[in-house]
Amino acid sequence: MTVGLCPARILIVSDAWAPQMNGVVRTLTAVTAELRAMGHTVEVIGPDRFRTMPCPTYPEIRLALLPGRRLAGLIEAFQPDALHIATEGPLGLAARAWACRRSLHFTSAYHTRFPEYVAARLGLIGRSRITRAMISRFLKWFHAPSQGVMVATASMREELAIRGFVRLRAWPRGVDLSLFHPDLRQAQPDFTNLPRPLFAYIGRVAVEKNIAAFLDLDLPGTKLVVGGGPQLRALERAYPGGRFVGPRFGRDLARAFASADVLVFPSLTDTFGLVVIEALASGVPVAAFPVTGPRDILRGVDGVVGVTDPDLRMACMRALTLDRAACRAYAESFTWRASAEAFLANLVPIYGAASLTLQGVQVEAAAKA
Repeated sequence: MTVGLCPARILIVSDAWAPQMNGVVRTLTAVTAELRAMGHTVEVIGPDRFRTMPCPTYPEIRLALLPGRRLAGLIEAFQPDALHIATEGPLGLAARAWACRRSLHFTSAYHTRFPEYVAARLGLIGRSRITRAMISRFLKWFHAPSQGVMVATASMREELAIRGFVRLRAWPRGVDLSLFHPDLRQAQPDFTNLPRPLFAYIGRVAVEKNIAAFLDLDLPGTKLVVGGGPQLRALERAYPGGRFVGPRFGRDLARAFASADVLVFPSLTDTFGLVVIEALASGVPVAAFPVTGPRDILRGVDGVVGVTDPDLRMACMRALTLDRAACRAYAESFTWRASAEAFLANLVPIYGAASLTLQGVQVEAAAKA
């Protein structure tokens, strides 16, 4: 039972929000803007409204401290028609507890492979099945009461279904086709004199992104790293031959994408990978491992606009030969409006037993108590 397409009051609770910059924040920002343009009233409650502490091992991320009482007041003041819990952190836990205590409905999203991320941060990948098993059980518990667990890719939905997650719903992603554009290729003067080809990693510089697998490759030209994060200084010291330019934003970020010859996406733990379609929209082919995210995005066009291969160097060299115009044409099938429409269709009314009439279409909804 969906909220439908009429003007609705939609509340999103997320531990990932501005000023953070990552795929979750970019997704929520873009979808929120689209929903508002469609006439809905959307509110996002993030850590910026609370006292916070730095996330262990990643101080740039701030976590809300004991948000329960204040969050409850904010939710009740907004009076949402639909509640979406985007993340499994302190705010997500508090919103889940608030809804469960009142037997209210909500949706959630599986954005991040937390078991693998935490294991990576603890230096335990490949050695601590216990850690990952414990976090997996927590995530299954967290999402169990959700009326719809939104997932970006088919392979991630299949994996979660095998692990016992229920009520899984497709939520595709989009790209800003006006911002990320091949025409910006000649507009980045600080990359003009770098030896070509230019192989670029663009994104968060953190251990779970597996950036060393890219920097270890024997490649011609230049290895460029665009982004900031807790592993930046360590990688700069370990790989003096790489070019590290720090984070870029907005049009400067789009110029960095367009300037690359290949985007290298070495992550093994992402559930999607927005940078993949941002690169394609910029006319840049992609090289990646054949894992969830790039494998889904390139399904049917692997070898045409990108290459996935267990041999990442092979993928990089093959990607150099691909047609940049074909990359852009394929990316045009990903829009944030389609993503917002799918998100809206996945929402559920927060209450039970009434009906809402939305733009002339009556749907079942739950009645307010």
